[in-house]
Amino acid sequence: MISVAIVDDDPIVCSSIGTILTATHTAAVLWTAHDGATAIREYGRHVPDVLLIDVQMPDMDGLDASARILDAHPDARILILTTFADADYIRRAVQLHTKGYLIKQDVSSVIPAVQAVMAGQVVLGAEVLGQLAMPASAADDGTTDGVPLAEDERFARLTERERDVAMLVAEGCDNRQIAAQLHLSEGTVRNRISDILAKTNIPNRTKLAVEWLSCH
Repeated sequence: MISVAIVDDDPIVCSSIGTILTATHTAAVLWTAHDGATAIREYGRHVPDVLLIDVQMPDMDGLDASARILDAHPDARILILTTFADADYIRRAVQLHTKGYLIKQDVSSVIPAVQAVMAGQVVLGAEVLGQLAMPASAADDGTTDGVPLAEDERFARLTERERDVAMLVAEGCDNRQIAAQLHLSEGTVRNRISDILAKTNIPNRTKLAVEWLSCH
């Protein structure tokens, strides 16, 4: 069974998430914490398969704690779980290479998120991707300082099918969903994504989604 750790300054949130994960036999809760400093200490003692961590907490926030944990444990699977759909928080989480950013709208959404992270996917919901789509200085009409946003020249090198794949990655689709929509095998989708990353010199699919949305 998957092991998880839950870090949230509200003990009720920790309890609720833990209950639904264990009751559905999705995961076992290894430990809980209520601030970033405790999370760092406990992670060093007992490494979970997935760490669920809030952003705003006393003493040290979840992003600072995540940065320190990833420095010591580069393979850590960290899923940000918060009520704040803040563009700056989201961009920082992406830059840290966390495994996702989930808005706490429905506790049951944690189940597929944890499963997806364990399967090697990155979890970014539509609301989160929407925050990444527009630079902070962009105007409501889709321009930056009055200048229309132009497509990144890296994407101009892609074939039409590669562009279709990139667009679906940016929409948050996993390989199975992309394969179904484009009538391809999952292996072909994986190969297409690898080709896209190589052509664009983008390191991973999360960064691909961010870069695609920033110019479309």
